[in-house]
Amino acid sequence: MVRASYIAYPLVFIRPAGTSRGILAEKPCIYIRLTSERGETGIGEVSFIPGLSVENQEELEIQVDHICKLISRGEMDPVQHLPALPGVQFALESAVQDMKTGGEQLLYPSEFTEGQNGIPTNGLIWMGTKEFMISQIREKMKLGFRVLKLKVGSLSFSEELDLLKWIRSEFGTADLEIRLDANGAWTPEDARKKIELLSRYWIHSIEQPIAPGQQEALMQLCLDSAIPVALDEELIGITDSLKRKELLDKVRPAYIILKPGLLGGFSVTAEWITLAEKYKSGWWLTSALESNIGLNAIAQWTWQRGVSRPQGLGTGALYTNNIPSPLQMSGEQLWYRPENKWDLNSIGL
Repeated sequence: MVRASYIAYPLVFIRPAGTSRGILAEKPCIYIRLTSERGETGIGEVSFIPGLSVENQEELEIQVDHICKLISRGEMDPVQHLPALPGVQFALESAVQDMKTGGEQLLYPSEFTEGQNGIPTNGLIWMGTKEFMISQIREKMKLGFRVLKLKVGSLSFSEELDLLKWIRSEFGTADLEIRLDANGAWTPEDARKKIELLSRYWIHSIEQPIAPGQQEALMQLCLDSAIPVALDEELIGITDSLKRKELLDKVRPAYIILKPGLLGGFSVTAEWITLAEKYKSGWWLTSALESNIGLNAIAQWTWQRGVSRPQGLGTGALYTNNIPSPLQMSGEQLWYRPENKWDLNSIGL
């Protein structure tokens, strides 16, 4: 029989983070620990972003507590499918895999965990004033990033066009790939007009230009958009395999953005990848502001996929109280430095 326990551990941002869901000073975080009869342990992180995740924040800890009790009483299998709780399913899937491989946070041993290779990432530019965003861009370029992801919608549209004009005056297409993320901020009518204007600045892709749930409008946008369209929020909450297939078959996006922590773990993410490849959609993986526990699981699984396109995994240095780990950003690449150790005692795990 497997025993399960959990600990709530709010993550504190070094600098309040501007997102499409407002300014975040803290991010809710829960860790689940599984222990086998032989004493093998595994730890997983419940991935959760207020306003984006399927789970209800007020009920989440109560649900995790209940699930841990069911597992400990032998009334629930830790690998049970939990479509209504994708972040919890991600944590349990990670913890089970960690338990199987020795409880050392080496879920998927590889050249990455041996420190032989890093994973290329895109540089995330946080929302803020134009001056603040320019300072971030300069810093990322000095560090050697070749791909930047910028949110659009926080400034006036004219300011955002000015920002992109400045970027392209400083960095040509050979030096920098620009990915934009609208977080569903525009109406279908506005999206088409704005994308046309944004396309002047050689944009790689535009992520979620309109809010989820407008498949007809999204299909038309993907069909003739001046910038290739990527789906993100559109995927969250789709728990039925047939509905996943129907979405990609109908909309045919250029790309899909995969957040294992919000989609329900790696088995669900693998299903999305299979569908994307069937319908000729590109894809990349990204973390969802997890701590190093969740980021580590995602990064190790990502390496197993043999990726070459920069992924969205450079978020490990956001928190004042993140868990010390072997994960380290070096330039635009995320590395696993095995000489650096995990310190799980600092949070009671």
